[in-house]
Amino acid sequence: MIKLSVGAVNFYNPTDEVVSMKKELSEMSLKELWKLFPIILKEHNSKYKEWYEIEERQLFNCINNEDIKRINHIGSSAVEGLISKPTVDILLEVDNNCDIIKLIEILNINGWILMSSEYEPVLRFVFNKGYTPDGFAEKVYHLHVRYLDDWDELYFRDYLLDHHDVAVQYANLKLKLWKEFEHNRDGYTEAKTEFIKRYTEKAKFEYTGRYIPK
Repeated sequence: MIKLSVGAVNFYNPTDEVVSMKKELSEMSLKELWKLFPIILKEHNSKYKEWYEIEERQLFNCINNEDIKRINHIGSSAVEGLISKPTVDILLEVDNNCDIIKLIEILNINGWILMSSEYEPVLRFVFNKGYTPDGFAEKVYHLHVRYLDDWDELYFRDYLLDHHDVAVQYANLKLKLWKEFEHNRDGYTEAKTEFIKRYTEKAKFEYTGRYIPK
């Protein structure tokens, strides 16, 4: 367990400020979205594993299993004891021949909202569940869709699991950045990038070939 003394933290409650006229999320500006969905950090919730397993089963049930190469729980919520956003991140690795347009339709039907999409230099889609016009729902998910050879998050997760000292450093970094970037998700993510890349490279060396299919 990662024990941290974080003091009294007054987490922002999205219901404290109501977005005018209850706009749909698609109608909100980036500033409004960041206000409604601020960076929130909480102690590890033992239910995260259960939340992940529920969505994993649902993904296997709704997607052609031939298209699924691997599903994993990633991110800080996958590391017991690590402070994190109360969000379960899921990495869905799909076959290179997967019909991406059909996959998007299936995920949309099953409650996943497409947040961002990239086709170049590699395919990267991010979907979410639990973002509402009233703020965060009780359970919040991010689904990262990739082809099979794009798995850096798995290595970083494993390194945090195996290196307590690095996990503590990462927790302290996030607490520091949270104060500065509470309403700037892009800035928060960018400020963590150097740390994540550094230890991902160490992990790839330590766990050489771990996620290459046999």
